[in-house]
Amino acid sequence: MAVDTPPLRWVASLIYGAVLLTGLYFVLAGLAPEASRASVAVFVVALVLLLGVEQADGRGPQSRMRAIVLLAVRMLLLEAVNAADPGGFARVLYVLVPFFAFFSLGRLAGLGLAVAYLAAAAVRASAVPGWWDQPEIVSDLLMFFIGLVLAVSAAAVAAEQQRSRLRAERLVSDLRLAQRRVAELSAADERNRLARDIHDSLGHHLTAISVQLAKAAAFRERDPAVADRAVTDAHKAAGRALREVRESVGALRAEPFLLAAALQSLADGLDDAGFRITLEISGDESAHDRTGLEALYRVAQEALTNARRHADAERVSVMLRCAGGAAELKVEDDGKGFTADAATGSGLRGMRERLAALGGSVRVESSPGRGTRVIAVVR
Repeated sequence: MAVDTPPLRWVASLIYGAVLLTGLYFVLAGLAPEASRASVAVFVVALVLLLGVEQADGRGPQSRMRAIVLLAVRMLLLEAVNAADPGGFARVLYVLVPFFAFFSLGRLAGLGLAVAYLAAAAVRASAVPGWWDQPEIVSDLLMFFIGLVLAVSAAAVAAEQQRSRLRAERLVSDLRLAQRRVAELSAADERNRLARDIHDSLGHHLTAISVQLAKAAAFRERDPAVADRAVTDAHKAAGRALREVRESVGALRAEPFLLAAALQSLADGLDDAGFRITLEISGDESAHDRTGLEALYRVAQEALTNARRHADAERVSVMLRCAGGAAELKVEDDGKGFTADAATGSGLRGMRERLAALGGSVRVESSPGRGTRVIAVVR
């Protein structure tokens, strides 16, 4: 595959221009009296065409076949330039052939052409009798060899820089792709978190409201006082739901969250004559981050909702203990319990997912007729 090297093309163009101006100077200064008008014209036209080749090389799609064609055109034009050279110094341009071959066709092509041109120069020199005793020929060979070495070395360095740039571009592209993937995963995680919050918070309060309104409807005729108290409790639950929505907004603003106070408010809102809640809190919760404490609060909400709605429990104890680098929440009711096979549903799954994401755990212990115990731990 050809490699696009705009700065190198301009370097070659600058060299072509220098050779062109020097050749014209030789002609105009009378330093090349044997040069004919035809040879000078060939010299000028070939160099102008070489300048055009460098400009054409920067346009159009890069491909191996295109690179081979352009390299062959360069070689033919260089032969024409050297054949018509009025000053005899255009041989320096031959070092550009391995240079461009290195970029367009690879290291082997560049080195191969460098060796071929050096061998051709040696053959031409050896055709001169006693060439080894002529300092000018020997110095020309040495300088040509040094020029080829420098050209190939410069091509190797520039090619490595080009590869490094391409690797850096690919790395940047991969990083951007990874960032987009992380953003997508973060968005998915946030959607899942919001879904759990809606279920655990608003779902809990809506369940409580539904239970209280059903109770009010059932006791409307038989016991208006009980019905009125149920309506009052439903209003309280609605107020708590609104307050938790505001607290969720506050969470986005990094306002402080106190698990003990939140559990106390939750217990006060649900506790009544038919559903007694006792709360026991020990230890210092300040050593734990907000995310873990909020997760325990959602577990307490879910456990209390299930105890009231499904377990027909009359008494529930809620215990929070913060000690030894861990915060443990235990919710235990005296409801009807259930078998392990019945422990399904989005609420229980949400609790486990929430705690697992934080490196914590949730354990549910229950059996028919013996109540339920939910134990959640975060560290």
